[in-house]
Amino acid sequence: METNEITGVIVDTAINIHKNLGPGLLESVYQVILEYELTKRGLHVEREKPIPVIWDNIRMDLGFRAALVVEGKVLVELKSVEETAPVHAKQVLTYLKISCLRVGLLINFGTALLKDGIQRIISGYDE
Repeated sequence: METNEITGVIVDTAINIHKNLGPGLLESVYQVILEYELTKRGLHVEREKPIPVIWDNIRMDLGFRAALVVEGKVLVELKSVEETAPVHAKQVLTYLKISCLRVGLLINFGTALLKDGIQRIISGYDE
């Protein structure tokens, strides 16, 4: 499945979850349900995937974790806040860089309309 198709499935699934549950739950609730629903749709999903930092051949497992990594191609970071801050998008971009992934989604389940809480973030990383 192509990256654009994967992100489309993720967004559609997240919107459906948000329509049914609404905003205001903890992000961990949305995370578990999104993982479950994406898995039901046949996608491989890793939840709380560790992201090590590698510097000058030193591997540091410092507790950075991606909320979800889907099909090994799309990193998904979830929030459940009234409004995301610029630092949230920067966090996703940094996670993309250190995980060597190119596409990330920042999804904020705290918005009234989920489409207003979705950001697609592309890393300049090139394999």
